[in-house]
Amino acid sequence: MTFETTWFLLIAVLWIGYFILEGFDFGVGMLLPFVSRNEADRRAVLTTLGPVWDGNEVWLLVAGGATFAAFPEWYATLFSGFYLPLFLILVSLIVRGVAFEYRSKYGKAQWRQRWDVAIVISSFLPALLWGVAFANIVRGVPLERSADGYIEYVGGFFNLLNPYALLGGVVTLFVFLTHGAIFLSLKTAGGIRDRAHELALKLGLVAAVAAVAFLTWTNLMLPEFDGVVLTLSTGVALAWVAGLYATLRRREGWAFIFSASAILLFVSDLFFALYPRVMPSSLGEQFDLTINNASSTPYTLKVMTVVAVVMTPLVLLYQGWTYWVFRKRISASQIPHPERGVLDTASHILHQ
Repeated sequence: MTFETTWFLLIAVLWIGYFILEGFDFGVGMLLPFVSRNEADRRAVLTTLGPVWDGNEVWLLVAGGATFAAFPEWYATLFSGFYLPLFLILVSLIVRGVAFEYRSKYGKAQWRQRWDVAIVISSFLPALLWGVAFANIVRGVPLERSADGYIEYVGGFFNLLNPYALLGGVVTLFVFLTHGAIFLSLKTAGGIRDRAHELALKLGLVAAVAAVAFLTWTNLMLPEFDGVVLTLSTGVALAWVAGLYATLRRREGWAFIFSASAILLFVSDLFFALYPRVMPSSLGEQFDLTINNASSTPYTLKVMTVVAVVMTPLVLLYQGWTYWVFRKRISASQIPHPERGVLDTASHILHQ
């Protein structure tokens, strides 16, 4: 296996981790007003994310950094062509982090309500736009070679708003909503758990229909039949159905494992549909960015591989330890006082 293929796979793994972890993160944020009935409920919902949301975002930072270092031309073309949607995602993530930290810094109910709206909107936009972005990457965008020899994006913003890409956005939106509802039913008790359970079943059915349509379209769109892509698409459907069945039986742990597995297979499917391309051109194969013409030098990739082998297990162990420490269920009755911050509340519950 070449270093180029190795780093293509590693970047795929990073995006899988990000979509699984930040996926339920976005889902919980969007569901905040729908599973909560009072301030104690809202604080309990946000406390499920308090210890982990910032760690979940690290996967995105590492994925972006790895893309920049391993495939600089892919990074440059992606961020120049997808500038507006990626900028909106960045702003959303900034607002979301500020909202988590500041909603309880002031005692007025109106202050908290405004930050809650910010959490919902800043969770909704990335959940939708990531699907639009990845669908466009798989479908292909207008790329051609410039006068100075570089491949660049020559389309406009509205080129990205095609039916296939919008369907991809609907898929990630409802998959993340369902994933978040399952996470809440796993992590909470009482009324929040019951409401999250009901929403998981309803949202999961919508996600299933959208995902089947999107994956069918993806397989039909490929230039030639790919058995791996079809197998992974089938695996996505089976894992999602198993997750919905586990949810129906109130087996939240298994439901979360199956929904995470479906996301893993879904992202894997998209990357296998791409390989060996990293960004296809809709103007002709000669303008495709591939793992070969978009990559860094072999020496750079070799050094990066050594660093990844050393550091990745340490990061995984630390994040796994964090989830283990904060593994207990949370209920509104455990919330001590509305003036406590989310992180303070998480610490209080941990030491009960």
